Amino acid sequence: MEGDGGGQGGEGGGRWHKKSIRRRQPGEGTSTAAPEASPAVPMEEDVAAMMPDEDDPVGPKKSELRSQLGWSIVRAIYQGLPDFQRTRLEEIGFGPFLRLDELTPDVALILALKERWDPECHTFLLPWGHMTPTLEDVARITGLRVDGQAVTGVTYTSYQEMVERLLGLEVTRERSSLVPRTRLQASLGVADARRQIGEGQAEYMARLTADARAALAEEEGAAVDRDLRRFMILVIGKLILGTRGDPVSCRCLPLLEDLTQVGSYALGAALLAHLFDNLGTSSRETGVAGFFPLLQVWAYYHLPSLGRGVPRRHGTVPLLQRWRFCRDERSLRRQVTLIHDALDTVPFGHVQWSPYVGEDDATQPWVERGRPYFGRDIWLHCFNTVVPLHHRLVARTLGLHQAVMEFPTRQMSWERSGQSFRRIQQVTDWTVRVREQLDDWERRGKEVVSKAASDEDYFRAYARMYGAKVYKGSRRPLDPEGRISSLEGILHSTIQQQDDLQVVVDQLLAELDRAQQMVGGASSSREDPGRSVLEG
Repeated sequence: MEGDGGGQGGEGGGRWHKKSIRRRQPGEGTSTAAPEASPAVPMEEDVAAMMPDEDDPVGPKKSELRSQLGWSIVRAIYQGLPDFQRTRLEEIGFGPFLRLDELTPDVALILALKERWDPECHTFLLPWGHMTPTLEDVARITGLRVDGQAVTGVTYTSYQEMVERLLGLEVTRERSSLVPRTRLQASLGVADARRQIGEGQAEYMARLTADARAALAEEEGAAVDRDLRRFMILVIGKLILGTRGDPVSCRCLPLLEDLTQVGSYALGAALLAHLFDNLGTSSRETGVAGFFPLLQVWAYYHLPSLGRGVPRRHGTVPLLQRWRFCRDERSLRRQVTLIHDALDTVPFGHVQWSPYVGEDDATQPWVERGRPYFGRDIWLHCFNTVVPLHHRLVARTLGLHQAVMEFPTRQMSWERSGQSFRRIQQVTDWTVRVREQLDDWERRGKEVVSKAASDEDYFRAYARMYGAKVYKGSRRPLDPEGRISSLEGILHSTIQQQDDLQVVVDQLLAELDRAQQMVGGASSSREDPGRSVLEG
């Protein structure tokens, strides 16, 4: 996308605020306890953290990881909307997502995972094999729709006419799809989003909500449709398809022209495509684009032994509501190193491939709707971002053994390593340009199947392909060919087969016992054929 770079961006954009890193003093124990959640960070402020020096081996150099989600402002405007507008958002399918609470960013975890991302396979490379978020993860964690129409259409060299007509605003420059975030907020009543001196979180939110309520139209008509489009483009452009810069992208504005059709689009699948695309950018990039809370909660569920998240609110949905970040007072550099060390040594049996077993899907209708798209190799669409979800590489999430296959290495003509067409040079109809991939989406991709009886051959092939690349920690083993991880995988696979066979043996023994009891009972009744059961 254009204008993705970090910086102030937009008119009146707030200055970056660097978050100081507290160094642990000698003799002071480490702190993994999570105190009260920190107050929500308004969009003008940045969650920023200083990165390692040039001689440090882990993490980007002289860089910052920035996040500009702006949960507080979105929540305040949402609460300030008239009741009938919130009802419209519920009908569109945005309700579960908009009720999510802010999740404090786990910067170290996001950085560590990003450094293990393979832009060719669109998966993380870990000692125990490929791992990646799937459409089921998106649906369960965010509540967004992952079925329906692909988020695609025409991208333009300029969105000025459309922005003026549908939003009543202006883009940052003539050939642009970006709207200044401050102007968009002001059009929704939040002109001053800075927290005042001595203002608590509750007072801050109450003031923003009151400002929004006073500015938003109360009666149905053209004005309320304009208000709804402004709010939805803020949600999509800053949360679902968030950018590193301050302005808000309007690529999805054509989808909002007919508000009755907005609910039919698979925005959850677009979120995953956008996240995949941005994970492939250089680890030196000074920002996080995309909805990174998905990545955090995905790791909390699948890699619980890392201990980065704290469970809460058991039974609430979407599942993002059930977690909060476990605050870590150590330096960012140290945290990233420790996460890499932990990932290098996680016992294979501690990886949770199917963490959602036992979930009550009746309370999550968005999961039931998306189920036909789960467990499939499929192309994901977000306008000029078109990326594959290679679910076959993570067949273990489906309870299958991982089969050997040719690992993806080639990329399509429009798909460069780590990025898509970020600068729009000409009007492009993506329904034509990627017709084959769009047909794949409409056919719901291809079901993942596996006839493998074990994971052993996969582990051997994985080790040959990636070798020592799967290690990122400070105590990396001297294992250039990946033999250690391969042998660990084979051992785990053998133990798993033994466990599976033991289950079968136990079932057969139970059936044999029942059969013997039935035969014994029948023999007893035949010993006295003249005795009636009515005789007692």
